[in-house]
Amino acid sequence: MKAILFGATGMVGQGVLRECLLDADVESVLAIGRSGTGQKHEKLQELIEKNLLELFSTEAVTGASSEHATPTAPLARYDACFFCLGVSSAGMSEPAYRRVTYDLTMAVARALAGLNPAMTFTYVSGAGTDSSERGRMMWARVKGKTENDLLRTFAKAYMFRPGYIQPLHGIRTKTKLYGALYAVMAPLYPLWKLLMPNLVTTTECVGRAMLHVAKHGAPKHVLESRDINLLCGG
Repeated sequence: MKAILFGATGMVGQGVLRECLLDADVESVLAIGRSGTGQKHEKLQELIEKNLLELFSTEAVTGASSEHATPTAPLARYDACFFCLGVSSAGMSEPAYRRVTYDLTMAVARALAGLNPAMTFTYVSGAGTDSSERGRMMWARVKGKTENDLLRTFAKAYMFRPGYIQPLHGIRTKTKLYGALYAVMAPLYPLWKLLMPNLVTTTECVGRAMLHVAKHGAPKHVLESRDINLLCGG
C-alpha cells in the first residue's frame, strides 16, 4: 500500500506516520505539508509546499498550471490519503477557519478524487462535529460540512471523530498549553480508559485504525473513539 499523509508534523499526524513506517504492508508514505518532518526513513518521501491550496487548485491538478502539474500527477498511484491537517478554531473568524478546515481539505479531496476515485480518504474530524451543519458551535458546523462533502466525494471516505487523544512514544503537540495538559494527564490515562473507554484513545490507536480502514474498510463511515479503539485492537 502507498499512502499520502497530510499534517505529519502535528500530534495526530506524527502518530499516523509512525504506524505507517512500522507497518510491513505500507510500501511508501508521501508526507505533504508546509514544513518537513525532520525524519529520515527509506519509506518516507516529503513534498513541502507553503501554499497547499494553490498546489491542489483545479488548474494545477488538471495541468492548466504548468508550475504545479508535475507534483500532483503522480498522486494517482497512491491507495490511501490520511488527512490529519487542522487548526484550533480559538480566536479565528468563521471565514478564516473555514478556509483552512473546509476549503483546503476539499481542494485536496477533489483533486485526489479526480486522479483516483478508488482511493481511501480518512479525515480527522473531532467528537461533537455537527453533521446537520446548523448548530451553534462554529467549528462543529464547519467540520460537519467538511465531513458531509467528503462522504459525497469518495466512496471509501472515513471520518475519524476522536475525543481525548493521549500522545504516546514520545510524540508531542506543538501547542505548549496542550503539551502541559498531556504531561499531567499521561499517568491518569489508564484510569480514563477504564472509566470512559468510549471517550478516549491514543495516537497509536488512531494510526492503526486508519491503516485498518485503508486495508479493510469499516462497518460505518463515521468513527467515534470507541470505533477507533475497536479497529486498532485497543
